[in-house]
Amino acid sequence: MKDNSLLFRLKWLNAALFLMLPLLVYGQDKAKATALLDAVAAKVGTYDNIDIDFTWNLVNLKEQVDQKTEGSVAISGERYRLGMMGMTRVFDGNKLYTIAPDDFEITVSDLDPEEDKNVTPSKLLTFYKEGYTYSWDIRQRVEGRNIQYVKLYPIDTEAEIKHMLLGIDTASKHIYKLIQTDAQGTQFILTVKSFRPNQKLPADTFAVDLTEYQNQGYYINTLY
Repeated sequence: MKDNSLLFRLKWLNAALFLMLPLLVYGQDKAKATALLDAVAAKVGTYDNIDIDFTWNLVNLKEQVDQKTEGSVAISGERYRLGMMGMTRVFDGNKLYTIAPDDFEITVSDLDPEEDKNVTPSKLLTFYKEGYTYSWDIRQRVEGRNIQYVKLYPIDTEAEIKHMLLGIDTASKHIYKLIQTDAQGTQFILTVKSFRPNQKLPADTFAVDLTEYQNQGYYINTLY
C-alpha cells in the first residue's frame, strides 16, 4: 500500500512537471525577449541621431497584392524626416509637414494623437516598450548576420494590429526587419537596408521653410 501510494504521488508529480514545462519555457522565452529588446533600446538611446534607408513592402496574398517601395528616414529624438513614394514628411517636434511635390502642396498639422499611438518614424526603434507583450521566435541567418525575431502582441484587444515580428541583429543590437500583420492578414514589411547612427545631418533636416516653398508656387494648407 505504501509503495502504491508513493507510485501514485510520483505519477502526479511527473504529470504536474509535464504541465508546468510549457509555462517554464514560456517564462524563459519571455525573459530572453525582454532582455533583447531592452538591449536594443539601450543601444538606440546612446545615439544622437539615426539615418536609415529601407524597403517597405505591402503584402496581401488573399487579394494578390504585393507592392514594394523604398524610402529613407532621419530620426533625432521625437523629430524625423521621412521620404517615401515621392513625398516627404517632417516632424519638427511641434508641427507635422507633409510635402507633396507632384501637387505643389504642403499640409501643416498637429501630430494626430491617434497616429501617435502607431509605429511612427520617431518611435520606430522604441515603439515596443509600451502596449505589447512579447515572446521569443525564430532565428535566421541573413547575409552572415544572426537575426533573432521577437513576436509582439498588442495588449489592446481592439487594436487593428494582430501581431508583429521584430527581427534584431544580435551582434549590433539594431533592428533589421519589422513585419506587421493586421486582422485581415495584410502584412506591412519594413526591411532596413542601411543603419547609420550619429551622422552630421544638415541643420535644416528637421525644419521646413514655408516661405521658400511659397516662392516656388506651393500651396500651404494648414490644419490646426
